[in-house]
This record gives sequence, C-alpha cells and structure tokens, in this order.
Amino acid sequence: MTEQEKVPAIRFAGFTDPWEQRKLGDVTDSFSGGTPDVSHTSYYGGSIPFIRSAEINSDKTELFLTEKGLDNSSAKIVERGTVLYALYGATSGEVGIAAIKGAINQAILALSPHTGNDPLFLASWLRREKARIVDTYLQGGQGNLSGSIVKELSFALPQQKEQQVIGSFFSRLDNLITLHQRKYDKLVIFKKSMLEKMFPKDGESVPEIRFAGFTDPWEQRKLGDVTDSFSGGTPDVSHTSYYGGSIPFIRSAEINSDKTELFLTEKGLDNSSAKIVERGTVLYALYGATSGEVGIAAIKGAINQAILALSPHTGNDPLFLASWLRREKARIVDTYLQGGQGNLSGSIVKELSFALPQQKEQQVIGSFFSRLDNLITLHQRKLELLQDIKKSLLDKMFV
Repeated sequence: MTEQEKVPAIRFAGFTDPWEQRKLGDVTDSFSGGTPDVSHTSYYGGSIPFIRSAEINSDKTELFLTEKGLDNSSAKIVERGTVLYALYGATSGEVGIAAIKGAINQAILALSPHTGNDPLFLASWLRREKARIVDTYLQGGQGNLSGSIVKELSFALPQQKEQQVIGSFFSRLDNLITLHQRKYDKLVIFKKSMLEKMFPKDGESVPEIRFAGFTDPWEQRKLGDVTDSFSGGTPDVSHTSYYGGSIPFIRSAEINSDKTELFLTEKGLDNSSAKIVERGTVLYALYGATSGEVGIAAIKGAINQAILALSPHTGNDPLFLASWLRREKARIVDTYLQGGQGNLSGSIVKELSFALPQQKEQQVIGSFFSRLDNLITLHQRKLELLQDIKKSLLDKMFV
C-alpha cells in the first residue's frame, strides 16, 4: 500500500493528505499504576479517587486513597482527559477518557499523546480495534494485555487538525449514545417500579399507586377463569408443500414482532395443530429460552406448540393481562422452571392466581403500560440506530 492509498473511505471536507503509519508507543507516553496494600487501612479513605478498570468511563470511583497510600504504592496520578486503556480481566480492551483526576491501578495503561496528537482520536481508534486486539492477544479470553503490547500497535495517523475533527465527531456521537442509553435505562427502571406499585402485593386488594377515580377493591381470580386459551402446533417439515405460503407462522421468539421467518400454506395449516391467532391476542411463550415472555400479536398468523394464546373474556383487557404476566415473569419461571429446566404448560398458566380490578381500571392500566413499552422501544431503536451508525463510521473513517 502506498502512502497515497492510506486514506479513509469517508473523510471530512478539506483534508487530502495521506495518513502515516505509526506505532502507538511512538506518539504517546504511557504508564500503569498499582494498588496500595489493602491491609493498611491508613492507605484508604482519603480524597484521591482510585480509578480501577471498570471505572475508566465513569466520573465516580468506589475507593479513595490517602496521600500516604499513594506515596507507599505504585498507584499513579492521571489528569482529566488522559486516555485510559484496560489491560486485565473482563474489561480488557475497553477504552476511556479520564473524567476526573485520580490514581490508577496496575490494570490500567494511561496514554498521553505527544504534542500534535489528539487523545479523542486515539481513543476512537482503540475502540474501533478492540475486537481485533482482544482476538489477537487474548485468544479464548485468557491472559492479559500489557503496556508493551499496546505500545507496539501500528495504525495510520492523519495530521493533527484532521485527528481533532475526527476525535471530536466521535466524542459527540458517544455523548449522544450515552444520553439515549440513560433515557432508556431510566424508562426501564421506571417501568419496573410502576409494575411493582400499580398491582396489589400478595394478600392485598388495592395497589400502592392508583389512577384517580378508582376505589373498588380488586378481586382474586385465576387466569383460566377470565380467558380462553389454546396452543398451536408445527406442520411436518418433511412436507415442503406445508411451507412457503402466505400465513405468518409465529414462533416463541417472534411473539413481540410484526415479522415472521416462516410462512405456512393453507395445506400446512389444515394438516397440523397450528392455530390462527388474531392481532391483539396475548401470546405467552411456554418453552425454551423464551419461557415466560409475553407478547401482543402484532399480526394475524398461526402459532406453534410453544405458544399459549390467551383471549380475555368480555370485560377484561388484554393489555392489562399482558402487563401482569410481564410483572410476574421472574416469579413464574423461578417457581415452575427451577434451574431453567422443563417447560411451562397451559394448565400451569391457567391456574395462576392474581388480583383483578374492574374493566375500566384494567383498560387505563393496560394502556399506560402499553404507551410506556412503546416509548421504551422507541428509545431502544434510536440507541441501536446510533450504535450501528457509529460502528459503520468507525470502519469507514479510519484507514
């Protein structure tokens, strides 16, 4: 490859110079730290943040050192803005930019770029190369990286101004991803809290939090008393004439999707136990890794034997029942699938006992959680889109 060929597929306007091949150790100063002896309590509890590898992207630390702890160990101070690279354990290959001034331990390599080189650019390149570095030097996840390995890493480097533009771009993109991740995480936590508080606790007849205007006690019922239910089946796969038709064939991993991988023919439906469910039916996964998952059918289609379809009787709301089943997933799975073994069954699900309010209150609660789920899904999709964009640009904006 000639120098002229060392340019990325996508480039900011105004930059035309070829990138130069360098080693990371040629353009940075680097050092690792250490850990004060934990048997000396006087070394801990001071005012110096002690940054460990799991905290390289955080502005908080769990431990703090005293000046005595710093002076009597190999722990070393890093300034805010230093590139931090995790060498050991589960975080090997992770990259951070120090958000605080603090001391680092031996599991972190601090990288300070020489004048004319940009830390955000170097951090972005290291993030891009994480999988390759880990696969190359930590085969099977065994062993640790080292400062000598990292300093020998070779990469193409543009001039300082282009480094700064690229580094700043990915820093802003990372901040946007972090913002959406935090919004998503907060919504998930909020939903978990509301699921706990908007349904009565065991032995109680009213929830802790309730929409205004509702005062009647909730009644204890069994799921089988307020729903009709059935499972489906799978057409014989040796009959190719049973597949490739126009009927979506919903399997347990697809109960929350508006798409299916397989389609049945009318012949396949007629010659099997597969059964049609209408859009809006509550779908409950009975078997395998998805046991206990709940969906609302987004399409009309046929279900297999791993799904229980639940159609509420008149006066009961499917969104409410789905919300209650989602709330109870962990308890149901822990009770009936100890150690993850075995399957749920229609008879088990129909015997589940729960507190049920009047129809109007069911509808208000079900609608609330449906809107909340839609909001969570929206943020999740935005987050995934941004992550995909970042991955694509990391591939195309570096040589």
